[in-house]
Amino acid sequence: MTKLGKRHTLMVIALTYLVCAIVKYIEFFFIQTEQTFIADNVICKLWTILVLVLALRATKSNFDEIGFAFSSQKNRSTAKESAGFLGRSPVRYGLFGFALGIATFAISYFVEILILRAQGKSVSLAFYVTNFALSGATNSVALSVPALLICIAGNIINVVAEEGLFRGLFLHLAEKPFGFRKANFLQAFLFGIWHLVSVALELRNGTMTLAVAAVMALGYIVLAGMLALEWGTCVSLTGVLWAGICEHFFNNFIGNTLHVVTESGTDELQIARIVLSNVLSLTIVLMLSKKKGKR
Repeated sequence: MTKLGKRHTLMVIALTYLVCAIVKYIEFFFIQTEQTFIADNVICKLWTILVLVLALRATKSNFDEIGFAFSSQKNRSTAKESAGFLGRSPVRYGLFGFALGIATFAISYFVEILILRAQGKSVSLAFYVTNFALSGATNSVALSVPALLICIAGNIINVVAEEGLFRGLFLHLAEKPFGFRKANFLQAFLFGIWHLVSVALELRNGTMTLAVAAVMALGYIVLAGMLALEWGTCVSLTGVLWAGICEHFFNNFIGNTLHVVTESGTDELQIARIVLSNVLSLTIVLMLSKKKGKR
């Protein structure tokens, strides 16, 4: 990859982010693909993948170098040389990502159900496809094989685009001039800002007050930023993106499909569920990182 100074690195990251964000806002505000049977905004994700390809060419890099490699840790300067973290198998890293998502969400769903039952509510689980938002889904699709396949395909496109852009390109560009820690916080902050489009849309539609929007914006930055820090740390541990990709995919898929239903509503404690899962997942990865550092 072409070596850039701090100023040029920030300029490249800012320009790339802006080019992707503009299309994201256009799709959310005007095209509104999430209101269709697709139930997701995929145009901006496909655009992000295209921009990522062009950015890699401009910086004389490739997908292997930013973490899509199927061979161990050779392409990442941040990865430890020892093979203590699940060996050096990208397949194991991917399974670890799925395991993180399954374990932490199993706990958070269980806690959510316990709280609702303690409130005297009748609780059931429902499996159907929706889009995701902290303020609640804006579109739902009856469960069918095509709807499920579209959901899976949309989430694959989403994780390739977002992991490739934030934990791949941005982290890789910034870690050389700034060091890994600063680079990780930078990509995490940008990842949080990336999700504010939903808040902006609700403000535009008049469905959210300014005060509520400020709280929701902070929530998006914190929750998305926590996961971004975790997945960036996974890159540091493994040298590749597969752990973050697989957990990211599972988190999105389970949020799109598995819903907690009571007589008073659906996913009433969704935010609490996500917060608990995110905290547990980040804590586990930080503990593993600390343990490996000592080793």
